[in-house]
Order: sequence, then structure tokens, then C-alpha cells
Amino acid sequence: MTNLTDALHIPDTQSARDERHLAIQRVGVKDVRYPLQLWVAGAVQTTAALWSLDVALPAEKKGTHMSRFVAWLEHGATTDQPLDAAVLRERHLAMLGKLGATEGRIEAAFSFFLRKRAPVSGMPSLLDYQGRWISETRGGVTGIWAEVGVPVKSLCPCSKEISDYGAHNQRSLVTIRVELLQPIEWHELVRFAEDSASSELWPMLKRSDEKWVTERAYENPKFVEDLVRDVALRVNADKRIGRYSVDVENFESIHNHSAYARIERA
Repeated sequence: MTNLTDALHIPDTQSARDERHLAIQRVGVKDVRYPLQLWVAGAVQTTAALWSLDVALPAEKKGTHMSRFVAWLEHGATTDQPLDAAVLRERHLAMLGKLGATEGRIEAAFSFFLRKRAPVSGMPSLLDYQGRWISETRGGVTGIWAEVGVPVKSLCPCSKEISDYGAHNQRSLVTIRVELLQPIEWHELVRFAEDSASSELWPMLKRSDEKWVTERAYENPKFVEDLVRDVALRVNADKRIGRYSVDVENFESIHNHSAYARIERA
């Protein structure tokens, strides 16, 4: 049976010197599913995130210590501290210290929920959104990014204009990725998309709500170009945001392909 003293003499192969003289920009683990707590609309939500963690490896080092990434996740999961931009920055620097690295990246993709009330009946229900935290340190600078994927409804202006009655409409996905200069709440990012769409979505609708949504979209037609520009205008006006990208995909109801548009500020 190996005792602790024997374990101390196990060679640390990862820390050996490498003579190939090639630095690695990113090495780590990806698609590790681990719990995550978030602040959403003033309350804490517990979810599961798909994590990807990596660091830069100098040319002279043979390898990194992969188990330390999971140890870092485990430490975060045992605290009661929800992850926000400030906590992510602090934990990111702790990860670099644990791995003995000066550059690295954290990415966590997850679902979160907002409780919404139907527009006429007021019936409450939960709608799911896709969120993502990104933290990256390069050249001594750490940037924090938040991303949200928001499903909305869009109605085609051309179809409305040329048809004697009706217009084709479809579900769209608005993906907003922003560099945070100051904190922004998840529900605020969601509103950038929902307020710009032909109509927002609700999980549960009564007949009076369905009528409202149908007529709201008909009165507010949007091309994919309109939708991406309207979202970008709202993002542009927010001084808490630095660089960003806005992607819109319309899952076309009269084509077997999607319409797509992107605006970004580098």
C-alpha cells in the first residue's frame, strides 16, 4: 500500500522541461459540466454550466496540471457566492495562480430562466434563455464578457406588403455578446433583444394573449437587417458596454434555410 511519503516521490512529469521550443497559446479542459450559481433579476439561480478552461503554456514547460482546473471548479461549487462579473474576475486570477500561468481563458455556457407574465391574461410562466460568461487574460489585461441568446418573433415586411392577407413570420434567435465595462444584469441584456423584435415570446399564452402577439407582430414587421440594427442601437447607447457583437438568425418559415445578420464593434 502506497503511503503519503511514497506519494511525495512520484515524479511530476508535467513540470519537466520541453526542448521543442514551441509555446502553446491555449491548453486545458473543455465541456466539463459543473454547477453554477447566478444572480438573475435580483435572485440567485442554480444551474449547470458547460465549462471550458485553459491557460497559455510557455515553450520550456512540457505540460500543465489538468486536474487543477477541476479542483478550481470544485472550489467554486462549494462556495455560496453567485457568479457575477466581479467574482468571475477574482476567480479567473485565482485560476491563473493555481496553474502558474499569466494568460488564460474561462468560458461557461448555461441556461437561466425569467418569469414572464402573458401580455393580456397575465398568466405567469418561466422562459429559458442561453447565457455565457467569458473571461480572458492576454498581455496582462483581463476582459469580462457576457453573452445571451434570446428567442423572439419576427414578421417579414415584404410578405406583409405583397400579400392580400397575412404575412409569414418565424422564430428568431438574437445572440448578444458584450464586453462589460460595468456590471449589467442578465434581464437587461434580454430586453435589448425583446424590445427590438416584432414580438417577444412567452411560454404560456391564453387565446387573448395569442391574439395580442399575432397582431403585435403584424403591426411591427422586421427584416433580419432591421432586427440586428435595432438591437445594436440599444447596445450602442449603453455606456457600460465596450466591444460587442449582435447576431440574428431567422429560422425562415417559407424557406429551408435561415436568414442571418451580424453587427459588431471591435
